[in-house]
Amino acid sequence: MGRSGLSFPRRRHLSARPRLRLRRARPGDGAPTRALFHDAVHRGASLSYSPEERDAWSPSPEAPADWEQKLLSRHTVIAEIRGAPVGFMTLGEDGYLDFAYVAPDWTGRGIGRALLQAILREARRAGLGRLSTEASLVARPFFARHGWRETARQSVIRHGVALTNFRMEIDI
Repeated sequence: MGRSGLSFPRRRHLSARPRLRLRRARPGDGAPTRALFHDAVHRGASLSYSPEERDAWSPSPEAPADWEQKLLSRHTVIAEIRGAPVGFMTLGEDGYLDFAYVAPDWTGRGIGRALLQAILREARRAGLGRLSTEASLVARPFFARHGWRETARQSVIRHGVALTNFRMEIDI
């Protein structure tokens, strides 16, 4: 019988890893990044923060009026898969890393690491010698694994509720 002359497509796409794309924030990124942020807080941090704490941290998935401007006024890197944001990080001119979020369904797949590497490249390009952040209970181990040191445990008040986080920094 032998092989038929018909060719069948290989099924590489079934096992292939989705392609991660990093890009700078642009107008229009406000709503999708806010939704990602809200989901990361409410689902991703659910084992570390109470419902009351998560509601204080992110009361609504709707973007406040200044949300997109905050993203665009900083060096913001957005990670996308299939055109949809799956994470983002922001770096201010002063070396403060303000937002660092990965969608809960995409954690543990190297997205945070890719975002952090892009932020560190930008920081070095800008001549920054030290970066700082305020890491949540969830983010603290991630930053520690990447060489950041904890400088203080603190309690911040959001909408009248105390949230624990950690001041951290890294020399680059």
